[in-house]
Amino acid sequence: MSTTAPRATPADPAPPTTEPLDTVLAGAASAAPAARRSRPADRARWLTAAADALDAAAGRLVPVARRESHLPEARLSGELRRTTFQCRLFAERLAAGALDDVRVDHADADWPMGARPDLRRTMVALGPVLVFAASNFPFAFSVMGGDTVSALAAGCPVVVKAHPGHPELSRLTAAVAADALRSAGAPAPLLQLIEGERTGADAVRDRRIKAVGFTGSTRGGRHLFDLAAARPDPIPFYGELGSTNPVVVTPAGWAERPADIAAGFAASCTLGSGQFCTQPGVVFVPDADAFVAALPSLAAGPMLNEHIGAGYTAALDGLAARDGVTVALRAPGADGHPDVVLLRTTTDAVRADPSLIATEVFGPASLLVEYAALADVEAALADFEGTLTGTVQGGADPDDDGRRMLELLAEHAGRVIWNEWPTGVTVSDAQQHGGPWPASTAPTTTSVGTAAIDRFRRPVAFQNVPAPALPPELRDR
Repeated sequence: MSTTAPRATPADPAPPTTEPLDTVLAGAASAAPAARRSRPADRARWLTAAADALDAAAGRLVPVARRESHLPEARLSGELRRTTFQCRLFAERLAAGALDDVRVDHADADWPMGARPDLRRTMVALGPVLVFAASNFPFAFSVMGGDTVSALAAGCPVVVKAHPGHPELSRLTAAVAADALRSAGAPAPLLQLIEGERTGADAVRDRRIKAVGFTGSTRGGRHLFDLAAARPDPIPFYGELGSTNPVVVTPAGWAERPADIAAGFAASCTLGSGQFCTQPGVVFVPDADAFVAALPSLAAGPMLNEHIGAGYTAALDGLAARDGVTVALRAPGADGHPDVVLLRTTTDAVRADPSLIATEVFGPASLLVEYAALADVEAALADFEGTLTGTVQGGADPDDDGRRMLELLAEHAGRVIWNEWPTGVTVSDAQQHGGPWPASTAPTTTSVGTAAIDRFRRPVAFQNVPAPALPPELRDR
């Protein structure tokens, strides 16, 4: 993925308004026992209260987000609704017991391998979690984003490292949510904020932090991942890093649905000015000229900030200068907005340099890879590593080619898509947002959806423990 770190954070804003790091971490450690002992119904109430407070504060939050991120009001309002929906979804599942992972083996004297004791397995919270907020989703992947909500649902205090791209919004969101949590009876301080790159790195190293959630660049994520692994007590690091999200347009797909495919790609490529981790950055096509000719007009909005805009330009120019790559289309941006650019190469060039399809350009640009036969796509993907998504654009129904491409992409991606586009990651029980390195540092987990709770808790088995001493969920009903 990108080595130019287009999603890396800009210089830290001046002086943070948060407490000293030691005070914050001491507070998180003091809240951990009560949070760990809390009942799912309690945590459901806390999350619902936070959601209600954020919705009520929308009139204050959205204008600040708009000023700091340059994103339109409609996008930000929708993102805030997504954030509070996520809180309520976890709350509903907690209250219904749907997030319990309880396994009970009653004592069995006749167990085939020998007498079996009474064993009851449940999940317990890890402890204080450090969350690094992302730049491109000021609500949904920030202070009260997926990492924070899933950690709170697990019963973990959370310390959020604010993103310097939206510091005022981060402080305001944290204040609103933390006050709501306290008012709902949550242990204080359950949610806290820190600022500054050095402070974030120091927090990763601190023994009071038991896990880390991160969304950002491959370079920045790898640095923090290495810090977490180098501790005397290594801790889980759940990083969502870079991804090019390859799309394969099959011969049948292009023959049957060219206009639909071209329109869908144009919308997905430029959505949010290409600043989505699921932007389709690589598209395998049987006819690059015909694909470009079928596209509607392309235009993007502003970038999130100057730093990310500069990263986009640098990464794009670097990829365009590589051997075998040419510019297929450039749609100049208006009013200071970025150009939308399609680059072009071949499967032969990719086989000579596999990094071509692994280089993320964070912005409204994609690389078209022309192929003569789908066997060439298979060969080009042979050395491809990991990605968040893989998409097949086929005919109305999967033919042998479509099925083969789905199977191939499933070897590399956390989410495989048929005849839709990867941008738009719904929050649900079955969602998977992660993938093999470098898309994620933990491909067996997801950072979106209710299964994300499992990142921040661990299994404990209780053997021969009398019922009154068992956790409530392990007692016979």
